[in-house]
Amino acid sequence: MANHIPCGPIHHLRLTVTDVNRSRAFYTQVLGFGVAVDAAPPADHPEHGRISEALQGGIVLINGSMLMGLRPAAPAGDRFDENRVGLDHLSFNAGTRADLERAVSVLDEWEVPHGEIRDLGPGFGLYIPEFRDPDNIQLELTAPYE
Repeated sequence: MANHIPCGPIHHLRLTVTDVNRSRAFYTQVLGFGVAVDAAPPADHPEHGRISEALQGGIVLINGSMLMGLRPAAPAGDRFDENRVGLDHLSFNAGTRADLERAVSVLDEWEVPHGEIRDLGPGFGLYIPEFRDPDNIQLELTAPYE
């Protein structure tokens, strides 16, 4: 079949979290996301219903052109498992190997456990450290070979 749907880069993603305030703090303080939308407008606003439905009790963060929603729908105590159907991990481009080294220092300052910066080999041409968010979602930072 020759037809396909033309897709561009990812516009946004939404993570299901157990505590939206804890996740908000992690993504804004540790990873530098900004807050794009954190509440629906007042009930008498014409867009209240639409925005409230879209947020589903959560917030929308922004980093560059990427939007990331946090939706507090997971039950307390639930933990992410990349071995179930769905998301395996989320990887952010960090620039250079030196940027990764600075990022690891920031993770240390925030006492976020992480792996060492690994070389994924010439087939990938990337360096990565892995770490986890407060709900155990595996995150990576990547830098290409220089």
